[in-house]
Amino acid sequence: MKVFTTGGKVSTATVDMGRAVFAPDKVPVLLDGDRVIDRKVKVAGGEYNINCVSVGNPHCVVFMNNLHDLDMEQIGPAFENDPLFPERTNTEFVLVHDSKTISARVWERGNGETMACGTGACAAVVAAVENGYCSKDTDITVKLKGGDLKVKYTDNGIYMTGDANTCYEGVIEI
Repeated sequence: MKVFTTGGKVSTATVDMGRAVFAPDKVPVLLDGDRVIDRKVKVAGGEYNINCVSVGNPHCVVFMNNLHDLDMEQIGPAFENDPLFPERTNTEFVLVHDSKTISARVWERGNGETMACGTGACAAVVAAVENGYCSKDTDITVKLKGGDLKVKYTDNGIYMTGDANTCYEGVIEI
C-alpha cells in the first residue's frame, strides 16, 4: 500500500490488488476455454455477453447501455445464484463513458447491491481493457454509487486508488 498526504493527513491510498485470473476453473465459472471474455451465454434467465475474472473472488462483468433502469433486486440474485457459477458470483453491470471513465453497479454475493466494491471495480476495469474499451497502464475512473475509484490494470497487477476518509470513530471498552 502507498499512501498520499495532504496537509499532514492521509488523503488517498493506492493498493496492489494482485493479478487477474481468467481460467474458468479458477474463477470459477462452468464454461470451457482458457478465458471467458465477451462470451454470449444464457444466464439469469436471459442471454448476455459476460466476462468472468477472479480478483481474489469471482466476478462476472456485463456491459450495458443503461444502468439507471436496471432492476438490481431481480437481476442481481439471478446472476449470483445461476448454476453457471458454482461458488456464486459478484456481478458488475458496467456502462463505458469513454476510454478513461466507466460506471458500475455492483451486486455482491451474499450482500446485495453495494455502494462500492474494490474488487468489483478492478474486475470491471480488467473486462473493459480486455474488450478494448480502455487501455492497459492507464488510470481508469470507476464511478460507483459510493464514490469514484481509480484503477490501473498492468501486466504486473491491478492497482486501485481511492480517497481515505474517516467514516467512523468509536471507543471500545473492555
